[in-house]
Amino acid sequence: MSKAFTKENDAAPGDDEDDGPSLPALPKGSRNYMTPAGYARLRAEFMQLLDVERPKIVETVSWAAKNGDRSENGDYLYGKKRLREIDRRLRFLTKRLDIAEVVDPSAHHGSDQVFFGATVTYANAKGEERTITIMGIDEADSLAGEVSWVSPIARTLLKAREGDELQLVTPVGVETIEVVEVRYPKPAA
Repeated sequence: MSKAFTKENDAAPGDDEDDGPSLPALPKGSRNYMTPAGYARLRAEFMQLLDVERPKIVETVSWAAKNGDRSENGDYLYGKKRLREIDRRLRFLTKRLDIAEVVDPSAHHGSDQVFFGATVTYANAKGEERTITIMGIDEADSLAGEVSWVSPIARTLLKAREGDELQLVTPVGVETIEVVEVRYPKPAA
């Protein structure tokens, strides 16, 4: 086969130039809802990468490139790889921040209806209670009891009110849950 039909690439095997992991699924045409704190964290990470980390790595790669043979230059090879990782993360964050819709959950303070940002306590048929907070896809932390607004439990709970009984579809089957309490953070003074 002629070399004209082969793809040559200086990237190491396994270093794809895509945007990294695929974005979590958002419903078609919807925005990327997030709290003001979640937006601020993503924006701070973006600015840290762009203004601090990337310039440092570019300086290191530039210095290493001046040292001669690049094929065995660890600083150069690692720096180029790290630069690709940073650029990939910057593209990901740019896409996420572009479609971000910042929603302040405190706007619903005092409401008993479940909307984005609510902390909801619900009970199953056995009387076992669980408390979750409905957050944005990029800020939800399951270990802290936070779930994404596109998760099955959040979709089931959205727009329900305290005392409502709902049908939650689980891998095991349909489970009946009851909304026990709905809370929102207090508005900033």
